[in-house]
Amino acid sequence: MNEQASRCGFAAIVGRPNVGKSTLLNKILGQKISIVTPKPQTTRHRIIGVHIARQTQILFVDTPGIQIQSRRAIDSVMNRNAQQSIADADVLLFVTEYGKWKDGDEHVLNMLRQSNQPVIAVLNKCDTAASKVALLPHLQALSERHDFLALFPASAKSGENLNQLIDYIADYLPVGPWLFPADAETDKDSKFRCAEIIREKLMMELQEEIPYGLTVEIESWEDDSGRVAVAAIIWCEKESQKPIIIGKQGERLKRVGTAARKEVKRMLGLPVHLQLWAKTRRNWADSMQSLRSLGYEST
Repeated sequence: MNEQASRCGFAAIVGRPNVGKSTLLNKILGQKISIVTPKPQTTRHRIIGVHIARQTQILFVDTPGIQIQSRRAIDSVMNRNAQQSIADADVLLFVTEYGKWKDGDEHVLNMLRQSNQPVIAVLNKCDTAASKVALLPHLQALSERHDFLALFPASAKSGENLNQLIDYIADYLPVGPWLFPADAETDKDSKFRCAEIIREKLMMELQEEIPYGLTVEIESWEDDSGRVAVAAIIWCEKESQKPIIIGKQGERLKRVGTAARKEVKRMLGLPVHLQLWAKTRRNWADSMQSLRSLGYEST
C-alpha cells in the first residue's frame, strides 16, 4: 500500500431509532457486525465496522438511535455514545426513512447542525417507493432542511446506491495512514459479538418492555482444541421476568440458545457449546455502576 496516497477516517451513522442504521452498516460490510431487530433501541453501543475502498480505510461507526427523552440511565449512556461519535467523526451519515419525517429526525438534525460537522443525508428504504419519480419531492424536502454535503437515496436492504455512497465517502476522508490492520473487520471482539447475538435472539422472542430490561454478560469463554465453550448470563431487572425469559419447561431459553449457538458457530467457524442462565440484577439499567460493570460506555 502506498502510504502517501492512503486515506482513513470515521463515518458515523446517526439517526433516530429504527431507521435502518445497523442494516446499512451490515450491508456495506457484506457481513453482520451489528445485530438487527424490528424493535427500536436494539443498538446500545458504538460499533466500528472497517471497510476498504481502494486506498481508503473507512471506519463506519454504528451508533445507538438518538432519543428525544432520556428516561433511564441507559438512555443517557446511549445518547452520550452517539454524541461522542458525532464529535469524533470526519463525516456524518444522517439516515432518515423514506416517507417518514418524525420529531426524532428533527431532533437529530438539530444536534448535527450544532455540531458543525459535515453531513451526508441518506434517505433509506427507497426501495419501497412506487417509482424514482415518487422519490423526488422527498429528496427536495430533505435537501431544504440543511446544507448537506450530498444526498443519497438508498436502500440498506437491497444495497441500492450504496457503492456510490462509499465512493463519495472514500474521496472525502483525509489523507493519512490506516488505523486498523488491513484484515480487520470491527473493533469488537468475539465475546462482545456473542453477547449481542444472544441479546438479538432474546429480543426477537420477547414482547413489549421486557427486551429493554435485559442485557447479556459472557461469564466464561474457553477455546480449547478447536471448540469454544461459552457460559453467558442473561440479566433481567425483575425476578418476575425470569420465568418469562426461561419459558414453559425452559423451552424459550432453549430456542434462544439454539439460535444463538448456530450463529456464533457461523461467526467463529468452530463448534460452539453455549450455556445460558437467567439472573436478576435489580434496576441495572438505572444504575451507572451496574452499566459500567456490564460494559456500557459512559464517556
